[in-house]
Amino acid sequence: MRSSTSSSERPTAADRPGVAQPVPLRPIPPKPWGAMFAVVFALTLVFTGLWEWQMRVRDLAPGDLGDGPSAWAERRRRIDTEHVQVAIVGDSRILFDTDFNRFEALTGIRPLQLALPGTNARPFLEDLADDPHFNGLLIVGISEVSYFREGTGLMKDALTRFHHESPSQRVSFLLHRELTRFVAFLDDDYRLSTLVARLDPGLRAVEDGPYDDVWKISTTTDDRYTWLWPRIERDARLRAHARAVWLHPPTSFVGKPVAASVIAMTLNKTRIAVAKIRAHGGEVIFVRPPSAPELRRHEDERLPRARGWNALLAAAKVQGIHADDVPAMKGLLIPEYSHLSRGCAAVFTDAYVRQLAQLTPRIRLLPGAPPPLSSRDCAPAPVNPKAQIAERQ
Repeated sequence: MRSSTSSSERPTAADRPGVAQPVPLRPIPPKPWGAMFAVVFALTLVFTGLWEWQMRVRDLAPGDLGDGPSAWAERRRRIDTEHVQVAIVGDSRILFDTDFNRFEALTGIRPLQLALPGTNARPFLEDLADDPHFNGLLIVGISEVSYFREGTGLMKDALTRFHHESPSQRVSFLLHRELTRFVAFLDDDYRLSTLVARLDPGLRAVEDGPYDDVWKISTTTDDRYTWLWPRIERDARLRAHARAVWLHPPTSFVGKPVAASVIAMTLNKTRIAVAKIRAHGGEVIFVRPPSAPELRRHEDERLPRARGWNALLAAAKVQGIHADDVPAMKGLLIPEYSHLSRGCAAVFTDAYVRQLAQLTPRIRLLPGAPPPLSSRDCAPAPVNPKAQIAERQ
C-alpha cells in the first residue's frame, strides 16, 4: 500500500527555518571490541617484531641515530653557548674518518663535529667566520672537488635549520632520536618505502634513480660521532654498489675539470673567511683525508693538486695536512674508495692529530697519550671462506 504522503510533500529543513534538526542516531551493533583490539595489537607487535628482527639481521642496530639538519643544528648551537676549543667542518671524509675516542685519548679534547656528508665545507666555514662566538681551532676537511664548487650540496638545509628551526621540527627530531635508541627499523636508509624504491635497475625507466644513489653507508651515535657502516667492509655487493655510485657520473668525483672561475671564487671566499676567523681569535687548518687510487685518478683529473690544494693554502695563508705527505696515512683500508674503515679511521685520526700538535699550540698531546698507530693496526682480519659462503646463502 502506497503512503498517502509523497516524498515531495514531506517537510524539510527549508520549511522550518531556525528550527534545529534532530541528529540521526545509528546504533552500534554489539561486538567483542576488547578481543578485536587485543588481536590487532598482537598482530601489530608480531609484524613489528618481525620487521625489527629482519633489520637487525641486516646489521642495523638500536643506537644508530642517523643524521640530518636538526642534528647538525643542535651541535652548531653549542658555539653560541659555550667555549668550543676545536670544531670540524667538511664533507663526509673528515666526518667518517675522525675517531673521537682517539682524538680525546691523545688531547683530552672531544671536537665539535660539524662536517656533513655530500656537502661543500665552504658555506659552513663562512658561517663560522661570521660568528664572533667562535675563537677556537677550526679543522676544515676537504676533498677538493667537493670544496671547489658553487653549490652547497646534499645537506644545504642545515644552515637554514640552525637559524629557523620550527618547534614541530625540533620535537619530531627529538622523538625520532629517542626511539632509535631502542629499535633499529627506524633507520632512514631502510624504511620500507626506501627499500621498494631501490629495486633492481630497469624496473622503472628513470635516470639517476634511487638505485644510482649511495645507500646506507654510515653509523652515527651521540655527538654526531660517525663512521663507515661496518657492513660495507664485509658485504661485497654493498661495497661494489657504493664504488659504482662514486664512479658513476654525475657524481662530484667524475666529470669535467673545475672551471677557473670556480677556483678563483673559492680561493677568494676562503681567504676572506679565514681572515675573519683570525680577527676574532680563531685559527684554521685544512686536512685532506686519503682516497683510493681508483677514485683519486678522477679527482686529480678534475682538479690537480697544484691548482686546488696548493693554491688554497697559499691564497688563505693557512697550514694544511695532506694524506699524501704523511707516511702514517698511507696504506690505509678504503673499502668503497672514499672513506676509511673504522679501524683505519682511528689510525688516520692519530696521525693528523699528531700533525696538528706540531702545527699549532692549540693542540697538545697529553703526557700519557697512547703511542702512535700505523696501518698495521687496522689491517683487515683474515677472511674465513666458510663464513663468506654462509653470508652469501
